[in-house]
Amino acid sequence: MNPFAALCAEVAACTRCPRMAGRRRVLSDACGPVPAPLMLVGEAPGRNGADRTGVPFSGDLSGRALTALLEGAGLSRESVFVTNAVLCNPRDDRGRNARPSRDELKNCSGFLARQLARVDPAVVAPLGAVALAALGRLHPHGRTLADAGRPHPWHGRVLFPLYHPSPRVRARRPLAMQRRDFARLAALLAAERAAP
Repeated sequence: MNPFAALCAEVAACTRCPRMAGRRRVLSDACGPVPAPLMLVGEAPGRNGADRTGVPFSGDLSGRALTALLEGAGLSRESVFVTNAVLCNPRDDRGRNARPSRDELKNCSGFLARQLARVDPAVVAPLGAVALAALGRLHPHGRTLADAGRPHPWHGRVLFPLYHPSPRVRARRPLAMQRRDFARLAALLAAERAAP
């Protein structure tokens, strides 16, 4: 078994988080190529999206928005690796999507670190504040979403913070600005590919 497949099997068998019992563990070849030049990191699988489909950012509004932003910047979804800081869907007492707890983020942090090692991306783009903070727990970076759309050196890679693609976020980061951010991301990747 190759190292990434072994990691996926370990994630599938994980029982660390009681609230995640019965949830799909969303890590597989469907996340994207390994290795990949770009790794996008979201917060957690959505109830109507990845928890149902098994593919991060698919089957819901956020997934469609992310695919449109990537394609608008000339990037194909199939060429990048997409994952989450927490690999199962956290829900509140009413069954709605919930923010992952500190313990849930901590429980998944080793899996996130191992994904980074396996995928070995030149550029890591956290999608939102939770993902940005989760990466900061692995290797401190001192960045916030105020740094969105700009590259920053980070532990031998480039950190490129982005807002989450959820339509609800557009009040804080209008779609035109998100499109500009993704265009800058595409230009950064092109420069990384052209570098000797």
